[in-house]
Amino acid sequence: MTQLFLIAHIAGRAVAIESGQVESVVDIGDVIPVPRAATQVLGLAALRSRVVTVIDTRAALGVAPATVPASRAIITLADGHHYAVLVDSLEDVAPFDLAPLSSGIVLDAGWRATGCGIIERDGEAILAIDLRALIPGLAALAA
Repeated sequence: MTQLFLIAHIAGRAVAIESGQVESVVDIGDVIPVPRAATQVLGLAALRSRVVTVIDTRAALGVAPATVPASRAIITLADGHHYAVLVDSLEDVAPFDLAPLSSGIVLDAGWRATGCGIIERDGEAILAIDLRALIPGLAALAA
């Protein structure tokens, strides 16, 4: 079945995010750190008269920090709360067919935990991810 996916880049890798997980895409301004928060919680940011929790996607995936801090984010609603999931860059939304992850695909732990399938774009396999798997306390809800 064909679905719409947002193509983004995280840690040098193209990823696909099902459009139902995407409320909007934004530029993130100042982030206020939260004491004792999980390592993947970068802090809080004001966005359109509301506060969102900013997720450091690289920390959540267990990959090296970026040399230049990410300023783009995907806003997602999970468990009644808004989260800004940082990405390196964003491309476009396009329709793709989602295929299941094959048991022969080897992924590092962070990518394996968030991966939920594969799409193919111009002969390139792109990992589809579930944003909930990047949010502390919600990973168990990820499909």
